[in-house]
Amino acid sequence: MKKLLVLLWCSAVWAEPPLEFLNHGKPLLDAHNCYPYEGQFADRVDRALRAGFPVGIEQDLAWFVDANGKGRLVVSHTSKTNGSEPTLKDYFFEHVRPVVEQALRENQRSRWPLIILHFDVKDNRPELHHAVWELLGEYQDWITTAENTSDPNVLSPFDPKPLLVLTEDNDAQEQVFFKQVPVGARLRLFGSAHTAKLPSATDREKAHAAATLPPETLLTEKPTNYRRWWNNSWWEVEEGGQQQAGDWTAADDRRLRALVDHAHRLGFWMRFYTLDGFSAEENRGWDKGYNFGSREAAQARWKAALSAGVDLIATDQYEDLAAMMQ
Repeated sequence: MKKLLVLLWCSAVWAEPPLEFLNHGKPLLDAHNCYPYEGQFADRVDRALRAGFPVGIEQDLAWFVDANGKGRLVVSHTSKTNGSEPTLKDYFFEHVRPVVEQALRENQRSRWPLIILHFDVKDNRPELHHAVWELLGEYQDWITTAENTSDPNVLSPFDPKPLLVLTEDNDAQEQVFFKQVPVGARLRLFGSAHTAKLPSATDREKAHAAATLPPETLLTEKPTNYRRWWNNSWWEVEEGGQQQAGDWTAADDRRLRALVDHAHRLGFWMRFYTLDGFSAEENRGWDKGYNFGSREAAQARWKAALSAGVDLIATDQYEDLAAMMQ
């Protein structure tokens, strides 16, 4: 009987993943590429923090090796580093220290996590992964963790803290951040699900086909104790992505909702990137590949994403999306 009760408990833990943990199940702004480009736009973290809490903040990570062969973990849009890039510790963690320490003093745990820190790793070398793990250990009192279970299909509950750290689907990261973590120790960050690939198609054909495939084909795996969210480009919604998107239609809306509903049924949080709409004059160092062409076109997608329940809506236009959400 005791074994049966344990099995039933484990099944219940998987069947009801804690989706409500993230902003009580409501969408939130994800501040895309929230770091400087070549010394410019260093105010992006401050802009994201001013947008209100909770907020997602993306940091792209790379590894710099100096003339003495010593490496350091830096924030960079590219793996080709030159030493001018800020370190993750200084640019992000020490920058948000006042916010986190105030939150810990106030201890309003129902509001946590306040910041969802998202890593986009540009250089998946072991040195970088181990440096990330060690750095998170320095700040573990700030970070939402979960116990590593002997069965990866058993999702242990979160111990809420002001920060929640997410990373993406790379299997080498999973080795360091999950598989090498002893059973009973705390997981410090959580990966994304794999999106199914089309092995017989070219990269371009795969990208265009993504918007035509059933959600059940794109996402086939279940959450694990480590993989708790699904990260998608907009190519999965509108064929050709942002630059080939036309008017937002009812069919587009049904497609978006089908993807979100499928992810949520399985127990994954859902993120889409990156929903921008700007003119050349409005550009503040943003990628034209994510540009719908006008603020109105982006706003139509923001409204749809909010209505569909997308958990993390990534944009470079932090203030505009925040204003709409308020």
